[in-house]
Amino acid sequence: MHIAILTFEGYNELDSLIALGVLNRVRTDGWRVTLATPSPKVTSMNGVVVEQMSTLEEACAADAVIVGSGIATREVVEDQTIMSVLRGLDPSRQLIAAQCSGALVLARLGLLDGIPACTDLTTKPWVVAAGVEVLNQPFYAEDNIATAGGCLASHYLAAWIIARLQGDAAAESALHYVAPVGEKEEYIERALRNITAYLPARAFT
Repeated sequence: MHIAILTFEGYNELDSLIALGVLNRVRTDGWRVTLATPSPKVTSMNGVVVEQMSTLEEACAADAVIVGSGIATREVVEDQTIMSVLRGLDPSRQLIAAQCSGALVLARLGLLDGIPACTDLTTKPWVVAAGVEVLNQPFYAEDNIATAGGCLASHYLAAWIIARLQGDAAAESALHYVAPVGEKEEYIERALRNITAYLPARAFT
């Protein structure tokens, strides 16, 4: 099971690395989480350099994909080399999620046609201009597509993916691991409250 987090130049560390950390709390054989980058190395908005763990082409074949956010997303969606590869993303066979300005990538790929989305306040005007309704909430999902708005909503995307691929117990366990001591039950309850309505009926029942 491969989960790829698309991570571009100027990426937001909170978006890519929190999701990476939560998703890696799953300890199942064959479970693999990677940062998928368009080049061998990318540098974050605050100067953190990470090396490529998988390619964009490999991400298009992954079981689940999170499109990360960053300060250069508008440049990403104008980069025809990148976007031509990302047209291989397919919600009929993948879970596809977007964090903050990642929603703009999905919008420009046509994956949010008729689907409202969550995004950050800076990106909201660009997503609206792309013809997508932006919701005033941290998380929304429809079928195999999910979006989250606000850096610290990234664990909602991670929990949604874990619940979809590994079930409710695995998602709760991952959230419990990362939740603040003394606040674990409250933290998990809030996360589940935000994602449960968008999960198949089998999850969290």
